[in-house]
Amino acid sequence: MHDTRRTANLLGATALAVTDLALAGAAGAVGVSGSGAAALVVLGADPGISVTELGRRVGLTQSAAARMVDALEARGLVERRPTFGKWVAVHPTDAGRRAAATLLDARGDRLAALVGALPPSDQEALAGLLEGLLRALYAEVGSAWRVCRLCDRPCCTEAGAVCPVGQAERDATGG
Repeated sequence: MHDTRRTANLLGATALAVTDLALAGAAGAVGVSGSGAAALVVLGADPGISVTELGRRVGLTQSAAARMVDALEARGLVERRPTFGKWVAVHPTDAGRRAAATLLDARGDRLAALVGALPPSDQEALAGLLEGLLRALYAEVGSAWRVCRLCDRPCCTEAGAVCPVGQAERDATGG
């Protein structure tokens, strides 16, 4: 009989170590926090959102998101632009877009090296398992933006592949 708790424990240890590896590579590449790295990636994909929405997508309260945007703005990576009323949109600067590309490359390189340690057949099996886990995570979290806050979106859909989180969201919302 399979020991589900052991498998879950192995997954937890792996997930934490992979997170540390990915965040260290990404954040270290441009000298920002993990939240700052995620914010740059989110803004690269969807510039012009509010501080509150940015915070929601990266898992921060509005006040924490405002402080993070202040820090990114002080480094010249983002800028606030007034729109209508009191609403302010956050946009990446050219330096912010370059930083986002740099951190995604660093994250991708470290993760690709890790996955590359497996034989191709195991890599393919792992991809299928991860797609299933990501669909389950979307069902739990309920936000594709939150699940994929540090994703290299074009990488996930190149060669006609379908993003499992995006598909789970479309299935859930009827879109």
